[in-house]
Amino acid sequence: MTEHRCGLVAIAGRPNVGKSTLLNRLIGQKVSITSRKPQTTRQRILGIKSEPGFQAIYVDTPGLHERGKRALNRYMNESARSALREVDVILFVVEGLRWTGQDDYVLQVIKALPAPVILVINKVDKIADKKKLLPHLDVLAQKMSFAEIIPLSARSGDNLAALEEQVRRRLPEGPPLYPEDQVTDRSERFLAAELIREKLMQSLGEELPYAATVEVSAFSREEKLLRIEAVIWVERAGQKAIVIGKGGARLKAIGREARLEMEKIFDARVFLQLLVKVKQGWSDDLKAMTGLGYQ
Repeated sequence: MTEHRCGLVAIAGRPNVGKSTLLNRLIGQKVSITSRKPQTTRQRILGIKSEPGFQAIYVDTPGLHERGKRALNRYMNESARSALREVDVILFVVEGLRWTGQDDYVLQVIKALPAPVILVINKVDKIADKKKLLPHLDVLAQKMSFAEIIPLSARSGDNLAALEEQVRRRLPEGPPLYPEDQVTDRSERFLAAELIREKLMQSLGEELPYAATVEVSAFSREEKLLRIEAVIWVERAGQKAIVIGKGGARLKAIGREARLEMEKIFDARVFLQLLVKVKQGWSDDLKAMTGLGYQ
C-alpha cells in the first residue's frame, strides 16, 4: 500500500511578516486576506493542500504580539497559541534581515513546544544586498535548533518548493482528513466578510484603528447570483463617517472592490449591500465579539 502523509502545519510569527500571503501561495489561491497593516488576520484559518501521497493542513494564525490589552488582542493571541499546541510542524515566519523584540517573543513561545520548527525567512526578494543574507542566517541559526532554515519569497513563490518538500517529509503517516478538492474549512459567508474587511483595511490605511469588523447578515445563492448583505461595525460615530466617506464615496469604493473579488473567488455574479453601524466598545467586550462571529 502506498504511504500517505497528513498533518497540521502552523504558520506563526509576529504581525505583518507575510503569513497570510505565504498561506495563499502554498494553497495556490486566496483563502486568507492580506493587507500592509499588522494583525489583519484575527481568526485561525485552515488552508488545505492535497497532492498525491500527502495532505498538508496549514493553519494561518493571528500574529503573536506582547502588547495589546483589549479583548480582541487577547483573543488573537490565545487563538494563535492554541493552534500551535495542536500541530505537527511549525513554520516560524520572519521578515528578511529584520529581527525584532516581537520575533524574540514568538521564539520563546515556540521553543516550549514539541513540534519541529522550520524557520522561514520571507521577503528575501526585498533584500537589496544579497551578500548580507548568509551572515544573517548564521546568526538566526544560533537562536534555537531549527529543523530547517529556508529563505523564500511568498509574494513571488521563489524557493517555495523547498519549503513544501521539508513540510512533506515531517508530516506523520495517515489518511487525508479532508476531501482532495477542499481548500479551506471556512464557509463562503465567512470569506465574504473577510474580503470586505480586507478592502476596508486597504482603503483606510492609517485613518481607522483596528476597531472595525464585518458581519454578514444575509447570504443567499440563486443559481449564478449571490445576494450578500453585510454590516461594517465600528466603535464611534466619527469612525462611521470615515468609512462612509464624502457623499458615500469611500463605502461605494470598498463595496465595489469587495464585490469584484468575490465574483472571481465564488465564480458568480454578486449583489452586495453594505451598511455601517456603531457598536461602542465591541473590541473590548468578549460577549459582543462572540455575537460578531469571533468563536
